[in-house]
Amino acid sequence: MKTLALTFVTFCALMSLAYAGPETLSSGKEMKQVVPAPCPEWYGSHEWTVSIWGAYAFPADSDRNDIDAIGANHEDTEGADDMEDNIGRLGHDQFLNEDSAFGGGGDFKYFFSKYFGIGVEGYFLDARNSVGAVLGTLTFRYPIGCSHWAPYIFGGAGAAWGGSHDLVAEDEEFDTFFARKVNDSDAVFIGQIGGGLEYRVTRHVGIMADFTWNFTDHTDGDFGMVRSGLTFGF
Repeated sequence: MKTLALTFVTFCALMSLAYAGPETLSSGKEMKQVVPAPCPEWYGSHEWTVSIWGAYAFPADSDRNDIDAIGANHEDTEGADDMEDNIGRLGHDQFLNEDSAFGGGGDFKYFFSKYFGIGVEGYFLDARNSVGAVLGTLTFRYPIGCSHWAPYIFGGAGAAWGGSHDLVAEDEEFDTFFARKVNDSDAVFIGQIGGGLEYRVTRHVGIMADFTWNFTDHTDGDFGMVRSGLTFGF
């Protein structure tokens, strides 16, 4: 009888353990949520930048008439000034006075936010004369996410100098053309719009390339310019 009772108690105890299941252990520590690292700041607010670049420029209308094609003798003669009724400007481009020109320049900007900056730029071009310009600029750039890339657009206004044009005059008595280059000594207004792309290799060093269209107050004096170089950010 005692054996039967002991067996019954043991059976009930085992059934109770089986029903309860294994004990859940708690470490008492809360799980920590993993926070992703912030994007690196390739472009910053209150940033100064200095860029240096090479440039290639071309006039809006490069279809310059060839002096040789009309039989001009290329003489730098004062005779052309005495025939005002027959004087005309040769070709269409009245500023660069060249089909293409190489040069270089630089700009200095302050970005008061990550996106907007003001600055000043200057450049020289080896055109028919040595052409130069200084402009104030306003830039909007847009850094793309966590990437190194930032497209930008900009505009500016200032003064340019060194433009030239060709004059041609006909001596009706001898049926001869006289032609000479005329230098524009006065500075002219210049406006500029453009856009480009910058890639930051490091936080402080980048590579840039852009295109600008330049407007002068010369008749037929507009020209385009392609630029590429380095940018240093501080």
